[in-house]
This record gives sequence, C-alpha cells and structure tokens, in this order.
Amino acid sequence: MSPKNVIFKKTCKDKSVGVFMGKRDFVDNVDSVDPVDGVVLVDPEALAGRKVFVTLSCIFRYGRDDMDVMGIAFRRELFLSTRQVYPPLQDREKGVHTRIQAKLLRKLGNNAYPFFFEFPDNLPCSVALQPATHDEGKQCAVEFEIKAFSAESQDAKVRKRSTVKLMLRKVQYATEDQGTPPSVELTKDFVMSDKPLHVKASLDKELYYHGETIVVHVNVENNSNKNIKNIVVSVDQVANVVLYSNDNYVKCVDLEESGDSVSPGASLEKVYKLLPLLANNRERRGIVLDGKLKHEDTNLASSSMIKEGVLKEVMGIIVSYRVMVKLIIGGMMGSSEVGLEVPFRLMHPKPDAVKDSEMEDEMVFQEFKRSYLKGVIGDDEDEEGNVSGGDDMAPKEK
Repeated sequence: MSPKNVIFKKTCKDKSVGVFMGKRDFVDNVDSVDPVDGVVLVDPEALAGRKVFVTLSCIFRYGRDDMDVMGIAFRRELFLSTRQVYPPLQDREKGVHTRIQAKLLRKLGNNAYPFFFEFPDNLPCSVALQPATHDEGKQCAVEFEIKAFSAESQDAKVRKRSTVKLMLRKVQYATEDQGTPPSVELTKDFVMSDKPLHVKASLDKELYYHGETIVVHVNVENNSNKNIKNIVVSVDQVANVVLYSNDNYVKCVDLEESGDSVSPGASLEKVYKLLPLLANNRERRGIVLDGKLKHEDTNLASSSMIKEGVLKEVMGIIVSYRVMVKLIIGGMMGSSEVGLEVPFRLMHPKPDAVKDSEMEDEMVFQEFKRSYLKGVIGDDEDEEGNVSGGDDMAPKEK
C-alpha cells in the first residue's frame, strides 16, 4: 500500500488564515537542512483589507515566560525570518518549490498562497530538558515555530484571534559513516607497588541507535598490589549549554554495579551490557530529550553533529554520550577510583526516503488541535487562538 499524503492543517480563531504543511520534521544533514514549505489559505472577507505574513523562528527558552527578572526575558530568539504571502509580492507559480505545494494549491483554490523558508546552517536541533514532575509552564528547550498572522503591516500589533502557530522539529539522523569502534587504555602506577594496573575499555562500534544495547568490553590486568573491590560501568549524557552559560551537565542514564573484584596479580576480561532509555529515566530532572510534537512520546536526545566552522556558542544545547568505567580500589586510607571515558554516538537511523511516485495522490488532512490534548499545562493560554477553526476552511472534495 502506498504511503498517504498526510497534510497538517491549523486555522486561527477568526478563520482569516489557515496553514497547511506536508511535514513537520525537517532533517539537518549537517551540510544542508531541509527547507520549510507550506501553503496559507486566506479568507479575503475575514481579512478586511489586512495583509498576511508567515514567520519561521527558532527560540531558545531557558525559563518560563512569566519569570522575567528586571525586564530580562528567559528566552532568546536565535533566528527569525518573515515573508508576506498576501497580497502576494510575486506570482503564485514562482513561490512553488515542492510537489506538495503544487498539489495543495490545486486542492485549495485561488485563495491559497505558498511560503518557503531555508534554514541557516548554524541553528541547533530541537531539544528540551526534562522537567521535574512538579514543574509548570514552559521547559528549557530549543523550539522551532511557523506562525501565520494577519495585520495591517508586519510591525503592527497582532491579534491572537488572527494568528495560527505550528511547532516544527529540526532533527538529525545518523550518517552512513559508522566511525571506528572506540577504545581507551589506562596504565596506573601506585606508590609502594612495583608494577602498575592496566585497564582497557572498548565498544563494538562507535554509533548506536536509540533502543540498542551498548556492549562494553573491559579488560583488567592488575599487576599492582591493590585490590579492586568493584567495577562500575555507566552511560553518561553530557549536555553543554553553550548559549548563555557554557555549563556542562552530566547525567547518568544507565548504570551497572557489577560487584566484580580483581585481586592483586589477577586479571579480568568481561563484557558488560547497558541500555540507556528514557523509560528508565522519566523522573530525572534535567535530562535532555529530543524535541517532540503534539506531546507524543520522545526519547533521550540524540548526539549533536555540528558543521565544521560553525560557532558552538549559537548551538543552544550540545549533547554527547560516553561510557564510564570506574574501578573502585581498596586501600588502608579508604577507597579510591580509577576511571576511563569512552565516547560514542547515540542517534536514530535515517528513515528510508519515500519517492514522490510512491505517494498516494489523495491527501489526508490531519487537524492539529492542541487544546484537545489532555494533561497539557500552560499551552492553551500561551497559544490562545491557535486551535483549529474547524471545517470552515477545510478544502472541499473535488
């Protein structure tokens, strides 16, 4: 069966403007990013002479909007681009860049107008910090949004009833390059010990997919006179918030305390298996997650890939992963640790591309009604007027 042409639609309260888009996930291929395209359907009578504009924005939010301190808002606009779509500044045909736009224009009629944006190459991907269960309001996140509105001019005051917003998501998928399986070795000398302790930790590959078991090979040659009481193997998520503070946040997302011991002069060779999943970390505040749409489930944030030459300071939150192998060593003055860090990537595989020729000709329109979603705190007030306007602007079957 051919894949369906799912079209996301949303209409403002006064029904003057509606937005139609063929997708809401846009892939960052590091050297290029999928352009954002769609169609706006207008009602000239409801507009009453007002113009229609569409904006694409990227916002880094690091606090609730109502927590301004001394006039400083806890959000920063990383990118904003605006287009006037009605009255059109060029012929409709010149604004059509994709096949789905052309199909939508044929379906929606003469009051539909295309819009098209290209992402710059220095924007972060959609990520969010997991809030605590008692946290309310907006979470710390990098968010992308398409907003269509009608107004007398671009700088005029915009009425919420005449505005419609759709959250987008900028995502990265794993490249075909699997990388070299990482391996780290450490030799540790001790006072009062003639011979050293040698530890080697390695992974069977450098790139793992979400939900895949991470296999850690640990080899210990304890030629010292120290007793290794325990071996702890964990997966750490490292989030570098580079935009405003350059802080590093390290969160353990899976852990195995093996209880393995290695006496002086002995050796150990063992394989440990770890599985970092959001399902096991839902109560952990501050863990970075991939962005999500319509409040569906998501996963631990994917590793960040950054184009060479791009300033990291504008990337918002940079995420990386590492396996930590810690050897707990006993001694007369108490225990000490010897540790190794083995970096790896955690990502989604790139989905198979669907050719236009394989898509069904019939388009399926999916209403996006955020106000219908249960358990959403704070979004309805923030997005007043952005629920769908019902079927008044729905395309009629031809």
